[in-house]
Amino acid sequence: MHKWVGAETIDVALVAGVDEAGRGPLAGPVFAAAVVLDSRCEIEGLADSKTLTARMRQQLAKVIKQRAIAWAIGRAAVADIDRLNILQATLLAMSRAVAGLSVPAELALVDGNCAPALACPVQTIVGGDARVPEIAAASILAKVARDAEMCALDGYFPVYGFAQHKGYATPAHLQALQVHGVSPVHRRSFAPVRRQLIAD
Repeated sequence: MHKWVGAETIDVALVAGVDEAGRGPLAGPVFAAAVVLDSRCEIEGLADSKTLTARMRQQLAKVIKQRAIAWAIGRAAVADIDRLNILQATLLAMSRAVAGLSVPAELALVDGNCAPALACPVQTIVGGDARVPEIAAASILAKVARDAEMCALDGYFPVYGFAQHKGYATPAHLQALQVHGVSPVHRRSFAPVRRQLIAD
């Protein structure tokens, strides 16, 4: 495959795009995805997952999984986040995603400016989810996987509204924290959760 990323030319066959979902929320794991696209099967509509509706993400996720050469999801649990910090847990989820690919990537293009430790070369790209199809595809798979996880957690902890806000610090979520306290899936190292623990 031959493509442009910024001003640099990439000339390798198996390029994995890597992105995460869920660095900011107060609850739930952080997810990452790695995707190796097939240059012969272009996927229309790939974009930064944040610019897409939930329905569009769901539809694209199905197409990505059908047409990609390889894809994998990695995650780091709340315990990992509280033990390592959110950045290191995110990099761990990314490394797990790349390690889970059914074919080894020759190069990983990672959204952002921090590189996970991988067995292959890594290039970080700020804003890559809006510029690189592989990273856009990864952002979609990671977001869809994490949203599904938060909806599942909503079934176990319905008072917090995880299905609606996906763990982010919305006014409704913060109010639920005050009323119901901290759940086992809240990130205790995050300031609003830590303050609630002290208040309780």
